[in-house]
Amino acid sequence: MKFSELLDAVRDNPQAVTIPASWSQGRSCFGGLMAALQYEAMRAKVPADRPVRSLAICFVGPPAIDVPISFEVEILREGKAVSQVLGRAVQNGETMTLIQGSFGATRESMIAVQAEPAPQFKPVEDVPPFPFIPGVMPEYLRFIDMRWALGGLPYTNTKSPAIGGYARLKDVEEEKLTEAHLLALADTWPPAVLPHLNKPAPGSSLTWTIEFVQPLPELTTHDWTQYRAVIEHARDGYGHVAAGLWTPKGELVAISRQTVTVFG
Repeated sequence: MKFSELLDAVRDNPQAVTIPASWSQGRSCFGGLMAALQYEAMRAKVPADRPVRSLAICFVGPPAIDVPISFEVEILREGKAVSQVLGRAVQNGETMTLIQGSFGATRESMIAVQAEPAPQFKPVEDVPPFPFIPGVMPEYLRFIDMRWALGGLPYTNTKSPAIGGYARLKDVEEEKLTEAHLLALADTWPPAVLPHLNKPAPGSSLTWTIEFVQPLPELTTHDWTQYRAVIEHARDGYGHVAAGLWTPKGELVAISRQTVTVFG
């Protein structure tokens, strides 16, 4: 199934969505897809004039492949401008993913501060594609077009303080790029600490907070996104990573922070 088909599935029936093995990440589903599907279920319950401002995501457990998942939504509070929403992905009676989201309408304000500029990478056409290798890489990467432009690759014993590059969805029809797409693209990148390892070892997100810069620029699913993640601290099997996501024109669209676990 394509990404758009899975988004349609959660819109049509959020109580029973089955994720196929082609979207797996190790023994589980790709976390960025789980976040995107839960967000879509939440988005449907909030007025359209309240865009999402932030999501706090906790990956509680690894959801199984090809087993129905229920994407549940609870409105915690509806204020004059802000909706606080809780999303819970449940499989076999157990919570797999938990998201607390804040959706807020615009307000008049005298404060306007420009974001820091995007990182300076080589032009995307000068960066070679990151090839998908079946049986070696997570299955979901078959759906992602990546160009690695900063830092070492995973498991190369490269002490990179940061990683980054370009990414977009592969083999998709051109349509408006939404926050659901950005969730998948931001989480496509592996934990920034993995290049420090000298051999493969499991690593995954424990918690993830992502904030969206609204209103989003007019982008389509054929546009590249630009990503950079910086390791702020890592020790005792945990890493703390700050990241940003930009448009091809250098406009900031999302600010991300993750606590990652590493078994190596």
